[in-house]
Amino acid sequence: MLKVTADTNIYISALNFGGKPLQCLELARSERIELAISNAIITEMSRILFNKFSWRREDVRDAVDQILGFTRYVHPHEMIDAVPADPDDNRTLECAVKAGSEIIVSGDTDLLTLRTFRGIEIVRVSDLLERLVS
Repeated sequence: MLKVTADTNIYISALNFGGKPLQCLELARSERIELAISNAIITEMSRILFNKFSWRREDVRDAVDQILGFTRYVHPHEMIDAVPADPDDNRTLECAVKAGSEIIVSGDTDLLTLRTFRGIEIVRVSDLLERLVS
């Protein structure tokens, strides 16, 4: 099974707008990919849903609970500083490294510019879907 880590923006887009990001989460829910997540990703996602999208706290908790039901929770220990322009992106890299992910899926330009990190390919959600759905 393909091991994947999704950047926070994938979760935010899936939960608010659906589309391809939601299809990515559905791949994990249907066990077609193993999707890793960490506390840092959950914390950032929760903060953005609450502050930027005005979600109620209980709705954020429900979304997190659902996501935890089909993702692999990891506890990264290594601090990575490969994206100084956006430190939150480093948390995604830390999660991917700890999980042994083969792919990071993101819509973030800073991450996508890296293209790979320690052998982990960094792709857009459409690229991941094309590989797995075609």
